[in-house]
Amino acid sequence: MNDLCADIGYKSINHIGEELCGDHVDVVEESNGSTVIVLADGLGSGVKASILSTLTSKIISTMMAAGLPIEECVETIAATLPVCSLRGVAYSTFTIIHLLNNEAAEIIQYDNPHVIVIRDFDQYDYPKTEMNIGGKKIYRSTIKLQEEDVFIAMSDGCPHAGIGGKYNFGWKREDIADYMQALVAGGYTAKNLSTMLVDECDKLYGHKPGDDTTACVVKIRRREPMNILFGPPSNRDDGERMMSLFFSKEGKRIICGGTTSSIAAKYLGKPLQASLRFERSDVPPIAHLEGVDLVTEGVITMNKVLQYAKDYLGDNALYEDWNFKKDGASLISRLLFEEATDINFFVGRAVNPAHQNPDLPINFNIKMNLVEELSVCLRKMGKRIKVSYF
Repeated sequence: MNDLCADIGYKSINHIGEELCGDHVDVVEESNGSTVIVLADGLGSGVKASILSTLTSKIISTMMAAGLPIEECVETIAATLPVCSLRGVAYSTFTIIHLLNNEAAEIIQYDNPHVIVIRDFDQYDYPKTEMNIGGKKIYRSTIKLQEEDVFIAMSDGCPHAGIGGKYNFGWKREDIADYMQALVAGGYTAKNLSTMLVDECDKLYGHKPGDDTTACVVKIRRREPMNILFGPPSNRDDGERMMSLFFSKEGKRIICGGTTSSIAAKYLGKPLQASLRFERSDVPPIAHLEGVDLVTEGVITMNKVLQYAKDYLGDNALYEDWNFKKDGASLISRLLFEEATDINFFVGRAVNPAHQNPDLPINFNIKMNLVEELSVCLRKMGKRIKVSYF
């Protein structure tokens, strides 16, 4: 067992005029720590393509997670999918990335653009074995994983981008590989890498995609613990224990809330240096405390982080808002979304008297809900979350 983990992110845009995407990505965690990722591209676009790709990805991911061989998966798909009345064929192309206990990756590809692998910030030409299953040509590869390996799977909407416009024959796979190689060097998360690739395809389509376009990125990295202290304990006598546990944990430390940071400063015997510099009007300034990586205001800042987290899991339209700015919410977002893999929340249940004003939109329940909702979002990002209440 190693301490590697997978950061997985994907984004899709629909064929112009269609409400449903004909591509579908499924991620299934296995009980043994392995993960199955399937990107399926249904024939055509719209409702039929969406049904085809969804069925394909669900069937493959479920069967492979159960340990069934790829031959059986493909035969099941061929027997299950409906036949298109216009084309007389019934299939969905697919790409499978099977992460085996974060030690090796098994890549299985059928008719999608071949997966791009970036290793040591350079393009890696991995070996492929050709198989014939039910008359379908399928490529299979096994790669031993290394830290910072990046796998880029995509539907054919990516290389089709720009056809008849900027490129006569579309955006070639080798050119996409060059583009992604440069981005990988920037240290972006899997979600942001997939977003930037799909956004670039959207530009090449003139924001009128002629095909469903999906990118799924898998980035292999080491586990990175992170600790967040949010609110003072309900019982003042628990303050020492709460601080002791918080500061004994491995990893970076974030403290949210004025009272909480004052308690931490007293525990450490260090001065708390408040800042009056507003980086943005809707997020309070940060503070500085020796021994703590980031000190911010509490509820308002965390509410902004939750807003960014929900967007990050969806269209990721706000990623430029928090990726480069220096306000408390942006700094927390970068630490949680990009750096952290294992996050420990230390949440105080004390009721802040300032929040009991009926004219203010803040109360105890909102604070607790913030932690619960943010924890759900972070788990969906693939983070390991532990919440301790005091």
